[in-house]
Amino acid sequence: QVQLVESGGGLVQPGGSLRLSCAASGSIFSPDAMGWYRQTPGKTRQLVASITSGGSTDYADSVKGRFTISRDNAKNTVYLQMNTLKPEDTAVYYCFLSIVAGDYWGQGTQVTVSS
Repeated sequence: QVQLVESGGGLVQPGGSLRLSCAASGSIFSPDAMGWYRQTPGKTRQLVASITSGGSTDYADSVKGRFTISRDNAKNTVYLQMNTLKPEDTAVYYCFLSIVAGDYWGQGTQVTVSS
Protein backbone atom coordinates (compact mmCIF):
# COMPACT_ATOMS: atom_id res chain seq x y z
CA GLN A 1 0.00 0.00 0.00
CA VAL A 2 1.29 3.43 -0.99
CA GLN A 3 0.11 6.69 0.54
CA LEU A 4 0.81 10.24 -0.56
CA VAL A 5 0.19 13.07 1.89
CA GLU A 6 0.16 16.63 0.58
CA SER A 7 0.52 19.86 2.50
CA GLY A 8 1.08 23.55 1.90
CA GLY A 9 -2.00 24.70 0.04
CA GLY A 10 -4.02 27.74 1.03
CA LEU A 11 -5.08 31.24 0.14
CA VAL A 12 -2.54 33.72 -1.20
CA GLN A 13 -2.71 37.10 -2.89
CA PRO A 14 -1.67 37.54 -6.52
CA GLY A 15 2.09 37.82 -6.75
CA GLY A 16 2.57 35.77 -3.62
CA SER A 17 4.25 32.42 -3.04
CA LEU A 18 3.36 29.00 -1.71
CA ARG A 19 5.30 25.78 -1.28
CA LEU A 20 3.58 22.43 -1.66
CA SER A 21 4.99 19.23 -0.21
CA CYS A 22 4.06 15.62 -0.85
CA ALA A 23 5.47 12.73 1.16
CA ALA A 24 5.07 9.16 -0.07
CA SER A 25 5.14 6.18 2.25
CA GLY A 26 4.52 2.46 2.07
CA SER A 27 5.75 -0.22 -0.32
CA ILE A 28 7.70 1.98 -2.69
CA PHE A 29 10.05 0.11 -4.99
CA SER A 30 11.99 1.70 -7.81
CA PRO A 31 10.22 5.07 -7.66
CA ASP A 32 10.33 6.88 -10.98
CA ALA A 33 8.55 10.14 -11.64
CA MET A 34 6.90 12.31 -9.01
CA GLY A 35 5.09 15.54 -9.57
CA TRP A 36 1.97 17.61 -9.55
CA TYR A 37 -1.19 17.96 -11.58
CA ARG A 38 -3.94 20.51 -11.04
CA GLN A 39 -7.64 20.57 -11.75
CA THR A 40 -10.37 23.21 -11.81
CA PRO A 41 -14.13 22.52 -11.87
CA GLY A 42 -15.32 21.18 -15.20
CA LYS A 43 -11.84 20.68 -16.60
CA THR A 44 -9.52 17.73 -16.93
CA ARG A 45 -6.54 17.30 -14.66
CA GLN A 46 -3.43 18.87 -16.21
CA LEU A 47 0.25 18.35 -15.57
CA VAL A 48 1.95 21.20 -13.71
CA ALA A 49 5.43 19.77 -13.19
CA SER A 50 7.21 16.45 -12.89
CA ILE A 51 10.64 15.22 -11.85
CA THR A 52 12.30 11.86 -12.38
CA SER A 53 14.41 10.02 -9.82
CA GLY A 54 17.43 11.26 -11.77
CA GLY A 55 16.35 14.87 -11.47
CA SER A 56 15.03 15.57 -14.97
CA THR A 57 12.17 18.05 -14.85
CA ASP A 58 9.22 18.99 -17.02
CA TYR A 59 6.90 21.98 -16.64
CA ALA A 60 3.68 23.21 -18.14
CA ASP A 61 4.33 26.28 -20.28
CA SER A 62 2.04 28.35 -18.07
CA VAL A 63 4.24 27.88 -15.00
CA LYS A 64 7.75 27.95 -16.49
CA GLY A 65 9.90 30.53 -14.77
CA ARG A 66 7.53 30.79 -11.81
CA PHE A 67 7.32 27.27 -10.36
CA THR A 68 10.20 25.02 -9.33
CA ILE A 69 9.88 21.32 -8.60
CA SER A 70 12.39 19.47 -6.44
CA ARG A 71 12.68 16.10 -4.83
CA ASP A 72 14.28 14.36 -1.86
CA ASN A 73 14.72 10.73 -2.93
CA ALA A 74 15.79 9.60 0.54
CA LYS A 75 12.49 10.86 1.95
CA ASN A 76 10.33 10.04 -1.11
CA THR A 77 9.15 13.62 -0.97
CA VAL A 78 8.47 16.06 -3.77
CA TYR A 79 8.13 19.84 -3.44
CA LEU A 80 6.61 22.53 -5.61
CA GLN A 81 7.76 26.09 -5.00
CA MET A 82 5.22 28.42 -6.56
CA ASN A 83 6.18 32.07 -7.00
CA THR A 84 4.48 35.04 -8.64
CA LEU A 85 1.15 33.30 -8.31
CA LYS A 86 -1.73 34.38 -10.53
CA PRO A 87 -5.50 33.97 -10.11
CA GLU A 88 -5.45 31.43 -12.93
CA ASP A 89 -3.24 29.19 -10.79
CA THR A 90 -6.25 28.62 -8.53
CA ALA A 91 -6.99 24.88 -8.54
CA VAL A 92 -6.82 21.67 -6.57
CA TYR A 93 -3.27 20.39 -6.82
CA TYR A 94 -2.69 16.64 -6.82
CA CYS A 95 0.61 14.93 -6.14
CA PHE A 96 1.48 11.75 -8.03
CA LEU A 97 4.07 9.00 -7.82
CA SER A 98 4.92 6.53 -10.57
CA ILE A 99 6.47 3.20 -9.58
CA VAL A 100 6.68 -0.21 -11.23
CA ALA A 101 3.43 -1.28 -9.56
CA GLY A 102 1.52 1.67 -10.99
CA ASP A 103 0.61 5.31 -10.43
CA TYR A 104 -0.54 6.69 -7.10
CA TRP A 105 -2.25 9.97 -6.21
CA GLY A 106 -2.60 12.23 -3.23
CA GLN A 107 -5.94 13.49 -1.97
CA GLY A 108 -5.43 16.98 -3.37
CA THR A 109 -4.76 20.35 -1.78
CA GLN A 110 -6.57 23.57 -2.63
CA VAL A 111 -4.60 26.57 -3.83
CA THR A 112 -6.54 29.81 -4.12
CA VAL A 113 -4.98 32.97 -5.52
CA SER A 114 -7.18 35.95 -4.81
CA SER A 115 -7.07 39.45 -3.42
